[in-house]
This record gives sequence, C-alpha cells and structure tokens, in this order.
Amino acid sequence: MIETERLTLRPLAASDTEAFVELHADPEVNRFVGAYSPQQALERLTGIERQWVERGHGLCAVELRSTGEFIGRSGLQYWQQFDEVEVGWTFRAEHWGHGYATEAARACLDWGFATLDADYFIALIRPGNVPSVKVAERLGFAPRRQEELNGNPVTVYALDRPAGAR
Repeated sequence: MIETERLTLRPLAASDTEAFVELHADPEVNRFVGAYSPQQALERLTGIERQWVERGHGLCAVELRSTGEFIGRSGLQYWQQFDEVEVGWTFRAEHWGHGYATEAARACLDWGFATLDADYFIALIRPGNVPSVKVAERLGFAPRRQEELNGNPVTVYALDRPAGAR
C-alpha cells in the first residue's frame, strides 16, 4: 500500500469488479481506455492480481484518504509485447482537474524506481488524450516513439531513472 497526502493506493483485486466497471462505464473515461463488462473486468482484475504475485507490482485502486472513496486506478503495468513497465492512470471524470492523477502516478514512479531495476518507465497515451499528456509532462515524461496497442495507435512517453537513483 502507498499513501500520499490525499490518496491511498492498494493493489486492485477481483473484489473491485463493480468499482472497476463503474470507472470505465463513463464515456469521458472509456473513450481512451475502453469499457468493461463485469466478466471482462473480473478477468482483467484476475490478471492484475497475478501480475502482483509474479512480478511484485501491478495496478492499484486509488482511494481518497479522507473518505475511502474509489476514484480511479494507477500503478505499474508490465507490457510483454514491449518488455517495458508502464505507469498508468485512469480516474473518474468528476475527479479530474484536482491533481489526483499526477499525485498517484508520482507515488507509483517513486515506488517503482525504489523497488524495481528499471532504467525508465513508459506511459502509453492515445492520440487526443490531452489530459493524460499534461499529466505525463508534469511528471517529466517525453515522447519516445509510436506504437500500436490493442489495435489503437499510442504515443510511448518515457521517463528515465533520475541520476543517482538506484
């Protein structure tokens, strides 16, 4: 579990299926990350649980420390096809514009650089996702290359390990 000033991040689990479906049901949210049926969400969350066991990292539920409300997800996602670890963030639309994505992703980056032997992390961002580009830029990411993910074009942003941080 990771705590920031305003947020608690804990590993996502199958028990988060309903909240995961609700998060991705909003058209403002799912236009870049897709929607999930309950069965698809359960399968995705089971895969996330497996990644936590096998790799020691994965995606987290993000909750407000003040209320415990589930407001989104963030964390480290290993992409086998790229052999790279992504720092990702997806938040409920009513919580956009409060700095939560930047706060959660920064905590994940700090944790990732402290615990994983990675020279850099990536962020995969679909064209037109301006809010995510702004979060990536605030975190210090820069565009590195173009790829395709699940049939969609993405820009791969990267952030190198800070000098002296091992």
